[in-house]
Amino acid sequence: MHARIIGAGVAGLCTAYVLAHENIDVELIERAAEPGQGCSFYAGGMLAPWCELETASPVISELGQESLDFWVQELSLALRTGSLVVAPAREDAELVDFAKRTRAFQHLDGAALALLEPDLSGRFDRALYFTQEAHLDPRHALADLIHRLAAMSNVTLHFGVDVASLGAAPDWVVDCRGFAARDALKSLRGVKGEMLVLQSRELSLSRPVRMLHPRRPVYIVPRGDGRFMVGATMIENEERTRVTARGLVELVTSAFALHPAFAEAEVLETGSDLRPAFADNHPRLIRRGRTLYINGLYRHGFLLAPALAKRAARVLLQDAFFPEVMDAHSGEWAFG
Repeated sequence: MHARIIGAGVAGLCTAYVLAHENIDVELIERAAEPGQGCSFYAGGMLAPWCELETASPVISELGQESLDFWVQELSLALRTGSLVVAPAREDAELVDFAKRTRAFQHLDGAALALLEPDLSGRFDRALYFTQEAHLDPRHALADLIHRLAAMSNVTLHFGVDVASLGAAPDWVVDCRGFAARDALKSLRGVKGEMLVLQSRELSLSRPVRMLHPRRPVYIVPRGDGRFMVGATMIENEERTRVTARGLVELVTSAFALHPAFAEAEVLETGSDLRPAFADNHPRLIRRGRTLYINGLYRHGFLLAPALAKRAARVLLQDAFFPEVMDAHSGEWAFG
């Protein structure tokens, strides 16, 4: 069997890897000169299926739990050091509500939090510790996947190539173009996310920290060498690359509220891109003939991509059906 995968973001790379290990001949096509240059490039890399229960459905959490083993055990690219959720004292109700909506965590008091993350000592009276969660560096993970794919004899990589220029049709096309697939999936919308990378030699964190706030929530993910990725914004517009002053001010203000050392941190990078989403923010496998679309991963790209890739392999090889991400009737969801 020959499968042509279009798009080399995290969904396309994970799908290529899984299909190739199923002894399918894989052709990976990316129109950009390099892989992973879309929204995957700006991802946070938090693998937090239990935290996501705050706003996401159980399906997202279940798929994310499946993906954890892929990143942590199969590829050894993620650190399973857990994740922390904190809130300023005046926003303690936010932490209570978060705990009600999620699971698989431990309650920490201020002393236990200080033992776990010494640089947060005295900053918060309590926290939630999600011990089974993990995080990775998205760019390192994408580069590692490309390296593995390039070494496989049944994988062909094409970068800087338009799929229209290629030859004979394959047995299957797997479309992993993200928001660019709206030409075929009209119900896709783009949700803009902004991020920045700060560097501080005064601060050390061993795991992602989410700080809850009704107006300015933030997550901070350690990248090593004193670097921290800061993100949180979810903006309902479709301007891909324009980073707004308001977005950056909110991110910096929230980071400063987590720890004052961030006020003196060096800004290494800012960026933004569009996360592809459907109306309910659920992912989809959409089959149309011999084309399978993997899309709608929203802000859960790294969390969902491996689980969706493994389902895609079963669709191609066994004509399998997965009701949690597929529609039984038309091959497309009603609003698609």
